[in-house]
Amino acid sequence: MLMALNIQAESTRLQVIAGYESGHTMVFVQSDPGAQFQRLYSAQPHTQPVLSMAILPSRDCYLTSSADAVIAKHPLPAVQGVWKTELKPFKVVQTKHSGQQGLQVRSDGKIFATAGWDARVRVYSAKTMKELAVLKWHKVGCYATAFAEMEPPSSVKIEENVPFKEEDDAESQNNEILARPMSSVSTIQQRREAKAQSTHWLAAGSKDGKVSLWDIY
Repeated sequence: MLMALNIQAESTRLQVIAGYESGHTMVFVQSDPGAQFQRLYSAQPHTQPVLSMAILPSRDCYLTSSADAVIAKHPLPAVQGVWKTELKPFKVVQTKHSGQQGLQVRSDGKIFATAGWDARVRVYSAKTMKELAVLKWHKVGCYATAFAEMEPPSSVKIEENVPFKEEDDAESQNNEILARPMSSVSTIQQRREAKAQSTHWLAAGSKDGKVSLWDIY
């Protein structure tokens, strides 16, 4: 039985990634519209059903989590890549925490997070797959996570109050652009918006019906 799916399209090529109740994960590729899908990768790193999966922004690998305590990283080829039947998972990690799902990768590809049946949200390094943080707040199982998009540094500068300048010379007044002071309310609003855009938000949802919001790394 299918438990999780992901898909990515590159030009006329479609790539479908599937996770199964048996613990298998497979990759199917359609090279051209109308062509049959071919299974080009298959692995069974899990002993329990696959619960979630996510493709890294680099699009060269993907992650799977399961009802067991394993998180695995799998290969994905480049568009022109040649598949080999002996491909195996890049890394299989025994986390000792079963029931991790809702796996999501942050848009910069540096970290990923899982939601645990033990009411914990765990953050891992996407490169080393080492556990970086355990977020504790919910009292019952967590089932979903989401990252905010990583925004580039804001190009909007928060300007301080600029005094209004008056010139006695009429010609200077006509040529000069007069800067009026920015209200303190506008300045505070700009700072709040800049902080919201630059904060590394992680949201987690639980069986308790609550959503927790975290500022992480």
